Amino acid sequence: MTKSPWLRKLLPLAASFATTIALAGTFAPPTPAQTNPPPTQPQQVEPAPEEGFSIPIWIYPVGAMFVIFIFIPKIGWTLGLIAIGEREVGIVTKKFSSKNLPSSRLIALDGEGGLQADTLPPGWHFGYFPWQYSVRREPVVVVPQDEIGLVIANDGATIPSDRILGKVVDCDNFQNARKFLTDGGEKGRQLAIITTGTYRINTAVFEVITSANAAAKGMQPSELHLYKLAPDRVGIANVLDGVPIDEGEIAGPIIPGHDNFQKAQSFIKGGGRRGLQEQVILSGSWNLNPWFVQVEEVKMTEVPIGYVGVVISYVGESHKDVSGVAFTHGNLVKKGDKGVWIEPLYPGKHPINTKVMKVELVPTTDVVLNFTSRFSGEHGYDSKLSALKLLSFDGFTFELEIFQIIHIGTLDAPRVISRQGSMQNLIDQVLRPIVGNYFRNSAQEYTILDFLIARSERQAEAAEHVRQALRAYDVQAVDTLIGLISPPAELMQTLTDRKIAQEQEKTYEVQRISESQRQELVRATAIANIQNQVVAAEQGVKIAQLSATAAIEHASGEAEGIRLMGQAKADAYQVGVNALGTQSYTLLQLMQAVSDGSVRVVPDVTVNGNGGSGGLLDGLMAMLLRNETSKNGENPAHSPVINVKKSKSVVVEDVPESPVAKVRSVESVESMNSVKSQESPNDSPFPQYEPVVKSDIDALFDELSEDV
Repeated sequence: MTKSPWLRKLLPLAASFATTIALAGTFAPPTPAQTNPPPTQPQQVEPAPEEGFSIPIWIYPVGAMFVIFIFIPKIGWTLGLIAIGEREVGIVTKKFSSKNLPSSRLIALDGEGGLQADTLPPGWHFGYFPWQYSVRREPVVVVPQDEIGLVIANDGATIPSDRILGKVVDCDNFQNARKFLTDGGEKGRQLAIITTGTYRINTAVFEVITSANAAAKGMQPSELHLYKLAPDRVGIANVLDGVPIDEGEIAGPIIPGHDNFQKAQSFIKGGGRRGLQEQVILSGSWNLNPWFVQVEEVKMTEVPIGYVGVVISYVGESHKDVSGVAFTHGNLVKKGDKGVWIEPLYPGKHPINTKVMKVELVPTTDVVLNFTSRFSGEHGYDSKLSALKLLSFDGFTFELEIFQIIHIGTLDAPRVISRQGSMQNLIDQVLRPIVGNYFRNSAQEYTILDFLIARSERQAEAAEHVRQALRAYDVQAVDTLIGLISPPAELMQTLTDRKIAQEQEKTYEVQRISESQRQELVRATAIANIQNQVVAAEQGVKIAQLSATAAIEHASGEAEGIRLMGQAKADAYQVGVNALGTQSYTLLQLMQAVSDGSVRVVPDVTVNGNGGSGGLLDGLMAMLLRNETSKNGENPAHSPVINVKKSKSVVVEDVPESPVAKVRSVESVESMNSVKSQESPNDSPFPQYEPVVKSDIDALFDELSEDV
């Protein structure tokens, strides 16, 4: 309330002066004689005469204290004295005034009656007479550590209809209510908050909500705490005040300069939209007004090792394709625009607003897709794939498991997502039809047994076909592998039997080769063992061949010599015959032969006697003796002659050789026949003899008798 400055200074001085005068009459000042007493003289003490009534000296201080404690408050009340404590604030209400407060206002600014905007600070204040003013002492507002205080203004301008919170006014954290009201402060809930500290706030103008009274105001104490965000999380903001979001947008654009929504007025002035915000709040502690912004915590988007993240943004500037004319299957935009970002997110954690953006993880390592229901990969892309059911050329149905390995490059990942939308769509809408269609067509061109036998050729053909087909979708087909084939049981048995027979044939062939090698080893071992004999035999054969050749040559030479000698003799005989005649020349030759000793006139053995049998036996013995002598190397020119006489013993004499019959041995017919039967003519080491019979012996004796 407004008073003249001179009155505020005069009232305390007048009160002090009046109090001094009132106390001055109670204590009489001492007389000068009492002030400086003369030195006492020793005298006799006499009893003083009795005088009138006297007040004890201690009554004076007691009375003074009584006056102070009893009458001074009444004096202060009379003078309008107000005392405010150090941690208090005085809220003044003027009971009456010559000025009336406008109906639209609750707080007086120009001395009107009612609640006053100005408060009383700690100290003594005079002139606030009780019949005109009412002063209420309120404790100061304390906001605890790590908390905030929300403010509701009970007076001020009306908040515009397009906003729900009062604008921020520079009023010393709501401690200067006059400035708040004069500078256009708006009534109601305020954008501004008060942070940790102690404030002297006119609680008649401002209602402050802290954690201490939050429950009474319908709020949770946790809403009045500092907002803290963990390092691995991101806050998605939903602003409750501001202008509406533009049509066709789902989130407000990024507004600079509001310090993560802590400066609400800067956000509003910058054109911030209410509702979902594109900008996120990062980790830390923030003084956020829960009436202005609400935050939802989500985990940061993590891109694992071996993946890239393709961002699909639903906010930002309009689509502006930067993929180039060669890519006609979708649009790619630069980072921050609406659409598929051409730059992927690399492995790590990224503060992505998942309410306005979507991140598709694309594996950059080799991915194995299993066309089987027996198992699936950890990535889960093949959870809907199963073994292919194929029909062969010969009308049999069988199941075929396929394992397809694919690879997507880092820079190709945005193209794949722009074309297909997701990795699962790529598997379901592209890969599965391509692989399934190829194998169905291929199976109908072969019988099931041919398909089983030539599976490696089918696999190579499939790998090349799928590689060419996926290349058009910016996907690299690393390999296509054929897994388990499940033909009918009877055909499988046929193939099994055939395979067993083939393996047995191979086994037999190996055994045959092994046996042949064993025979070769035995032969080689035997040859090695008789190698010396073989060499000797070979050399003997060569020697025999050479000896035979030499004998043939020698015989040929001798034959030629004999022929030439015979030819010469024949020529000589012919000349002799021509010269002497046949008989004369023959007689001449006979005589020549006898003279040369070629014809023996005297026999080797002679038998003399009178014709007895003893003489003949002696002759035979002589002939045998001669033959044995010849075998022992004696001179064959002289043979013993056996003279057999009737009355005398046989005498063997040396006589000149004569043409007599040579008898080597005489054996019985039986012994000769046995010798001939035991030994073959070619193998016997002895000379061969004709069997001697009795008639031959008789003829021999006759011939000898005639010669004698």
